[in-house]
Amino acid sequence: MTPASLLPFLIVGFLGGPHCVGMCGGIVVALTAGGGSSRRGLHLAYNLGRIAAYGLAGAAMGALGGLLGGHGALAAQWPLRTVLYLLASLLLVGMGLYLLGLPQLLLPLERGGQFLWRRIQPLTRRFVPVRSAAQALPLGFLWGFLPCGLVYSALASALAAGSAARGGAILLAFGLGTLPNLLAMGLLAVRLKDWARRPAMRRLAGVLVLGYGAWGLFAGLRLLVAN
Repeated sequence: MTPASLLPFLIVGFLGGPHCVGMCGGIVVALTAGGGSSRRGLHLAYNLGRIAAYGLAGAAMGALGGLLGGHGALAAQWPLRTVLYLLASLLLVGMGLYLLGLPQLLLPLERGGQFLWRRIQPLTRRFVPVRSAAQALPLGFLWGFLPCGLVYSALASALAAGSAARGGAILLAFGLGTLPNLLAMGLLAVRLKDWARRPAMRRLAGVLVLGYGAWGLFAGLRLLVAN
């Protein structure tokens, strides 16, 4: 894995920012209301917890992918890692289409995630109202599991990555990409958020990510045919 291979996830995280703001913006505004250095600390703690959840989930999926694709009877009977790679590439295509304004491929993933979120959401009530970083950090961690098609697509890529380290790196890159837009609501200039929302920028990012996913599909299909 190279820094270039993480770039699509960083791009999707950043230019998918309006989606992230829509899902997490309410709690971000609540954390930053009133201003002051203490509120900035709460905001940063919340985002640290959220990105940590992404990284942990990515590492778990990467480890699972390594077990499925590298060991055991399943791996011997079927090129499972290639299948996982194809799935990840397909979902990268879905990410690109999302940025182009066509989210239909990712919507079923979000609906499926509601089952898990209904069990996690009650836990968030223990940490509100948020008055300290010790509350904001676990609250951000729990909100990291909010159903999101973009996150789930990145997790599929982590599954195909085949190791905990690579899977975690993919989700950390995605999480870091989301950070500027959420910080822009209270800590940075609003211009950064507006720049990410420009249709031209979203179209460019969508084409780039779509092309990356299409290339992965082509390469994976060639491997399957060769086998």
